[in-house]
Amino acid sequence: MRRRKSRSICLTRTENRCLLPVRTFSRGDSRWCYDIRKAYLEGSEHLKDDCLTIRCDVTVMKEIHGEEAMVPPSDLHQHLGDLLKNQDAAYLTFQVGAQRFSAHRCVLAARSSVFKAELLGAMEESSSGHIEICDMEADAFKSLLHFIYTDSVPPVLDVVMAGHLLVAADRYNIGRLKQICEDKMGNNIDANMVATSLALAEQHGCHGLKEACFQFLASPSNLEAMMASEGYEHLKSSCPSVFKELIARVLPAEWNAAKDIVMTMWK
Repeated sequence: MRRRKSRSICLTRTENRCLLPVRTFSRGDSRWCYDIRKAYLEGSEHLKDDCLTIRCDVTVMKEIHGEEAMVPPSDLHQHLGDLLKNQDAAYLTFQVGAQRFSAHRCVLAARSSVFKAELLGAMEESSSGHIEICDMEADAFKSLLHFIYTDSVPPVLDVVMAGHLLVAADRYNIGRLKQICEDKMGNNIDANMVATSLALAEQHGCHGLKEACFQFLASPSNLEAMMASEGYEHLKSSCPSVFKELIARVLPAEWNAAKDIVMTMWK
């Protein structure tokens, strides 16, 4: 804590009456004094028999140099990450493809409402210590567990893995992870992945990602490249509604008749 030095001076006849106002002197002052004109004193009622009583109240505030306590940042994520890594008291196992993962029932339940319902509710998984997951890649599930325990994604998160994690995050209702993956995909759109990203955005309610894809496809060259990608046919078959919306947005407004004709193809 730092405090500045100060001086105050008050000229009085009695202890309750001040002739001059209180003045505070700080360290920045060039001199510590108070000028009083002779004429001012001679005309003052406080000057009696060439005598003047001066009262000075001086307060000195010293500088106090104390070491401030530095509170370290939270390391909870490190401890939970070590818990996952060391598998201490992990009595729950997941079989994902050929790989097996151990986890803690209470941690998963605390981080995901879906896991909570499955592991602590009346569902079959709640009474079993072994759960098999058939529709997710092992690497995606491993990254999902890593986020659940540490609240962070892998240091290197490519667009493909972001897509897998987005599906997993939506499945287990982990909103922050879903938003991270949506942002990652939306900021890295290219012609090869835009059809897949658009399909995922439609299926999992990612409105920001969907809009980013539409903006990318507003360019005729990007649209043409997307139509030559592997995900194009999947987009048409799996998301006919979003494909209709895409056609309505990319065709010029004056082509209304053409839009109507094209739309009938998917009725």
